[in-house]
Amino acid sequence: MYEYATAGVCAKDIKFEVENGIVKKVSFTGGCNGNLQGIASLVEGMEVDKLIEKLSGIKCGNKETSCPDQLSKALIKYKNK
Repeated sequence: MYEYATAGVCAKDIKFEVENGIVKKVSFTGGCNGNLQGIASLVEGMEVDKLIEKLSGIKCGNKETSCPDQLSKALIKYKNK
């Protein structure tokens, strides 16, 4: 399980597992519980690179980032470790 401390969003962190380039499990701590459970359910089973492409740059209101964008940043950091 990989853990990423978020910045600029309501969720405090994101935990996820990756196996053979596929996201297997995702959970967010804090934030909008229903929305984040939905995001986690939708992204599980998807390729890391596809998720980075789809989620990067999404903003939340007037914030420069969002929980999906933070997940993309977490996946980029994971890939570059």
